[in-house]
Amino acid sequence: MENLMIAVNAVVPFVIYMGIGYLIRLLKAGDEAFLNRLNSMVFKIFFPIMLFYNFYTMDLSNGLSGGMVIFMIAAVLTVVGLAFLLVSRTRLEKPKKGVVIQAMFRGNMALFALPLAESVCGEAGKAVASLAVAVSVPLFNVLAVVVLESFHGERTGIPGLLKKVVTNPLILGSIVGLIFLLLKIKLPSFMVKPVSAVSSATTPLALMTLGGTLHFSSVRKNVKLLSSTMGIRMILLPVIMLLVSLLFVFTKAERFEIFILFACPVAVSSYTMAANMGGDGELAGQYVAFSTVACLPLIFIWILVLKTLGIV
Repeated sequence: MENLMIAVNAVVPFVIYMGIGYLIRLLKAGDEAFLNRLNSMVFKIFFPIMLFYNFYTMDLSNGLSGGMVIFMIAAVLTVVGLAFLLVSRTRLEKPKKGVVIQAMFRGNMALFALPLAESVCGEAGKAVASLAVAVSVPLFNVLAVVVLESFHGERTGIPGLLKKVVTNPLILGSIVGLIFLLLKIKLPSFMVKPVSAVSSATTPLALMTLGGTLHFSSVRKNVKLLSSTMGIRMILLPVIMLLVSLLFVFTKAERFEIFILFACPVAVSSYTMAANMGGDGELAGQYVAFSTVACLPLIFIWILVLKTLGIV
């Protein structure tokens, strides 16, 4: 029951935020054009501030686990590489290809890793989760920009691609936050509160715009794509990565973070980024919505099984 409540507390607020967005459209408090403009503002202003603040407040005093970091990076790059090769060969439209690949690797670590790890593994889990978030968030953002730009429909050379990566708002927010973290630069006290407030508002706003622009009637045409991708993303990949991790010497907390890296739902920012970078925003939103709802029973079952087997 405790594990079920962990999953409920992590997921249900997301569903409520999406429901509020749907009500905004239903009650005509804001039309879809307004919600799309709001989505653009979230992408260009709110998400960069949130990522900056996540890095700014990060605690790395417990040291680095080099083995876990290397494993996580190698695992994500392997998934992206294989997904790129397979999806590129399909007959999907280019905007869909980038979104499918992004859904395969980009999990909502920033919001799910910490509470789940702390509850399942205690203080040791919290420390490991902080490191996992620090590694995965910038890695996800850089790879997402590369993937979405690769299927944007325009030919972009390596210099142009690098420029788009570096100038992407989410990457900029992460870079500035990392600089502040590593150099231990402190914001003036009068700036900390507004930055924190904007950071806290980012996910609710992103989910409200998602709920307000989500069209359930269009799910039918994507149902096979959604079910197959999410089956791989939230069932097959977590099992494979967990089994591979058993070949190495990891603590239970580290192994749990490697598992959560692929078992958590698709990141909210993947919808915002796809909608603003020429990807299929509708499909990206569906991935976020349905993976978020699906993770409620899945995470409960996963935690129950892993604890029963003594893996975590």
